[in-house]
Amino acid sequence: MPTIHWTEKNTPRSAHWHSENATAPPRRVIGADDRMPADTAYRLACEGTALLWRGDFHNARQLLQAMGRRIDRNRNRNRNRKPAGPAASPAEAFRLHRRARNHRARVLGRLLVLLEDDYRLNLRRAPDVRQACSEAYGPPSQAMAVSLTELLGVTGAHQWRTKGVAVPALAARLHPHYGVFSPVRGEYVDLVARAPLPTPADRRAGRRTAFDLGTGTGVLAAVLARRGIDHIVATDISPRALACASDNVRRLHLTGRIDIVGPCLFPDGRADLVVCNPPWIPARPTSAVEQGVYDSGGSMLRAFLEGLTAHLQPGGEGWLILSDLAEHLGLRTRGELLADIEAAGLRVVDRTDTRPRHPRARDTADPLHAARAAEVTSLWRLTGR
Repeated sequence: MPTIHWTEKNTPRSAHWHSENATAPPRRVIGADDRMPADTAYRLACEGTALLWRGDFHNARQLLQAMGRRIDRNRNRNRNRKPAGPAASPAEAFRLHRRARNHRARVLGRLLVLLEDDYRLNLRRAPDVRQACSEAYGPPSQAMAVSLTELLGVTGAHQWRTKGVAVPALAARLHPHYGVFSPVRGEYVDLVARAPLPTPADRRAGRRTAFDLGTGTGVLAAVLARRGIDHIVATDISPRALACASDNVRRLHLTGRIDIVGPCLFPDGRADLVVCNPPWIPARPTSAVEQGVYDSGGSMLRAFLEGLTAHLQPGGEGWLILSDLAEHLGLRTRGELLADIEAAGLRVVDRTDTRPRHPRARDTADPLHAARAAEVTSLWRLTGR
């Protein structure tokens, strides 16, 4: 594991460095505590210096918020200084938005905390994070330094995992694990819950089979099981997602109906129905949880389309659940999507659309508001030509 080094009370110290985003260890680390002003912390973090927090935990969170306000203030100031000119294209607005978010993540990620070899956080008023860290990182083995933003993400994921997320289409709660995309946008789940099911290949037995590719929490596999699909094979390339889906299938008492397989995209064999909800934005993810939204070059979408006919039973259908947000952002055109469908030897049987219900679609302060307000999520019913 990579290591960070700092000096504390005139004594050189070091600790292993851990970053879920594969961020390189900071080259310069200094100690920081409650006496450090927010302006100083912000300046040092912008210069690349990491701050290993040794003060009160709640004060560290307040410092993080203060640094975030300074980032926002400077961004707004720079935006107002720009000379008037033509509005940025949607693709350029998206690029600038991503760059600003990455800058924010880098700066705030330079406030660090030290986890002891049992994941204990040895700070005043610190919460007990041991269970949350064990769920995210596995069994403890040695002390390590992590960014406070990452630790807050770990503890937040633990709360979601404990309380669960209500899924009306299931009349139940799902429990997302750390690093697994949570099904908080219910409109795409509702599309799968309402679409007409294909006729099974074995009409005499009346037995339906389905594949759920990129299952994540297992939400779509569970919806299909509740709709009467007799056997579902759910796959994912992420070990965390496979463990999460297995946990949710067990909680929903669907173990005999759903098999969790992976890491892979397609399982062996063919099915009457193959469902895929790939990441909607063809851009490079910068964290584990972003892999549920961003997919560099749309590789999973293309792999699904190219492999679909080889995994469909005669008369079977592939359901592609996809937002057109990338089209509104200028990152993909409808023509390119249709060309990929045709090149894969597929035809569109039908398409069902729905509008987003999440708050960001109504947030006029969002730099991507125009694209989000126009977004449509669709379930494309595909079959071989």
